[in-house]
Amino acid sequence: MSEFIEDKAGYRVAVVGATGAVGQTMLEILAERKFPVSEVIAVASSRSAGTTVSFNGKDLIVEDLDSFDPSGVDIALFSAGGGTSKTHAPRFADAGCYVIDNSSAWRMEPEIALVVPEVNPEDLQMAKNNRIIANPNCSTIQMVVALKPLHDAVAIKRLVISTYQAVSGAGAKAIEELALQSRQLLSGAAATVEVLPARIAFNVVPHIDVFLEDGYTKEERKMMEETRKILDNGIAVTATTVRVPVFYGHSESVNVTFEDDMNAARARELLSAFEGVCVVDDPAGEDYPMPSDAGGTDPVWVGRIRDDHSCPNTINLWIVADNIRKGAALNAVQIAELLIGKTAVAH
Repeated sequence: MSEFIEDKAGYRVAVVGATGAVGQTMLEILAERKFPVSEVIAVASSRSAGTTVSFNGKDLIVEDLDSFDPSGVDIALFSAGGGTSKTHAPRFADAGCYVIDNSSAWRMEPEIALVVPEVNPEDLQMAKNNRIIANPNCSTIQMVVALKPLHDAVAIKRLVISTYQAVSGAGAKAIEELALQSRQLLSGAAATVEVLPARIAFNVVPHIDVFLEDGYTKEERKMMEETRKILDNGIAVTATTVRVPVFYGHSESVNVTFEDDMNAARARELLSAFEGVCVVDDPAGEDYPMPSDAGGTDPVWVGRIRDDHSCPNTINLWIVADNIRKGAALNAVQIAELLIGKTAVAH
C-alpha cells in the first residue's frame, strides 16, 4: 500500500527528456522492472516532438513539453536539464504529479528530498509537501550506497574522494567526441576539442563542470554537499573529480575515516551483506571491479578494500557503477517504486 499515490493497477508515467541517453534508459528500466503502468508518455523539447522512442517493444510518439498537459500523470521522470526542470517541474507538481528530477536544479534546496532508495528512503516524506524529488549526482549515488552500511555500523568522520568519470556523464556529444578524437589521434591527425574542456582521448582531465572561486569545480562541490545532505551533515568531505577516456561507468577511490574502530575485514563483511552492493575483492586472483564489467548492470561494485596504515580507523574503497543506470535512470525508477509502495532494491 502506498502512502504517496492512490493504489491502482497501473500508473500514468511521463518520461521527460525521453530522447536522451538517460531518458531512453529510464524507459528500458521501467520495462525491465515491470513497473505497473497504464500508460507511458514520452515527452521532450519541441525539436524532438513527433519523433519516436521505444518502450517495451512499442513505439511512442514524443510529445512537446511546452504544450504537454500533465493533468492525470501520476509520476514524471525528468532528465531534461536544470533550466527545463526549474520551469516545468513545478507545473507538473501543481497538476498533482510526483516529479523525480535528474538535474542538479533542486538537489540542495532544503525543502526538497534528495533520495537514494537504499540509503535514505525516509527523506521521501518531504515530497508530500511539494511533490518534487531530486535524483542525486551520479558519482554521489554510487558512493553513498557503498558507504551506507559502514556509516550505520560506525559513524564516518571524513571522506577523501577521487573520481574517474566516464564521458557519458557529459552526454551523447561527449561520447562522440571521445570516439572521434581516438580515431583522429590513431590516424596521426590532430584531435578536435569542442565538447569537453580539453582533449579526452588518451588523456585524463581534472575538470568537470565549471570552476568555483575556491578552486573546486561545481562537480566536486555537488559531491561534497550532496553526500552530507543524504548521509550525515557532520561528515567532512573533500573531492577531486576527473574525466577519463571511458565511455560508460564511473569509478571512485574513496578514503574513509571512522569515528571509532573499523577495519577492512569488517567493512568487507558489512558490504557483502548489503543489498544493492556486489563485492569483488580478490587481490590474489587479481579480481576487482572495472567499468568495463559494470556497464549495463544495476549494482554498485566495490573492491580493493584495504586498511589505510597511515591513519587509524581508516580504509580505502574502490567503487564502480554504471553511471547511466544506477547513477541516473535506475535510481529514479527505484524512487518511483517507493512512491507506489514497491520494493526498490537494485537487482
